[in-house]
Amino acid sequence: MDAAALARHYRALDQVGIDIEVVAETGSTNADLLARAAGLARPVLRVAEHQTAGRGRAGRSWLSAPGSALTFSLAWHFSGPLRELAGLPLAVGVALADALGALGVPVQLKWPNDVLRDGAKLAGVLIETQAAPGGGVWAVIGAGLNLLMPDEMEQRIGRSVAAAPWLAQMDRNALMAQVLGVLATNLGQFAHGGFAPFCARWNRLHAYHGLPVVIIDRGATLHEGVAAGVDDGARLLLDTAGGRIAIVAGDVSLRVREH
Repeated sequence: MDAAALARHYRALDQVGIDIEVVAETGSTNADLLARAAGLARPVLRVAEHQTAGRGRAGRSWLSAPGSALTFSLAWHFSGPLRELAGLPLAVGVALADALGALGVPVQLKWPNDVLRDGAKLAGVLIETQAAPGGGVWAVIGAGLNLLMPDEMEQRIGRSVAAAPWLAQMDRNALMAQVLGVLATNLGQFAHGGFAPFCARWNRLHAYHGLPVVIIDRGATLHEGVAAGVDDGARLLLDTAGGRIAIVAGDVSLRVREH
């Protein structure tokens, strides 16, 4: 990949205003941008051909083989307080789904931050924040999208993982530019309206809607019930034996209950 070529593709989409960086290798694009957030003047996209210390939610590692995934982070400034970013991971999931669907790869979403293809994880989102010196918040939005999944990498991960080999045949600069364009548009919408305008869109893509699930935190079952989508506050709605409850996003995982 090449930053100048990526920028040309991005400008061709009538999109401007984002600094673009491409590096062959780094530990974590999220960590790189967080370390610089206090000095940023405008949004920055940082793409790595390979991450050696990629991270997922709850401190888990994100593993990928060199050249087999699209790994990037986007630093984006929001003028409001941190509490107004509730639901941002879900909105980013909707944006990624829109971008992938337009490229011929239909996906579904798993609460709170996974993109699924045929029931397996295709992409994940990690958002970290830092107060901006002039007010508001810098959100560093990291994403990893599997394009190819070598057998040895899937064995290292230890579970079935999805890939999108069709996208791997695209020019990577053009692919990243298209994803960035959709993401930037949706982030602008989120900045103005929060998660509420994304709620119905997320629910249409909900992979587990109507299925019996369990909510697990560090191996312990917290709740069981039927997944009923999310509300305007991005909380997962669960129909339990005692009635409907709302689960706030956190260090939890959602799995289909075995019969």
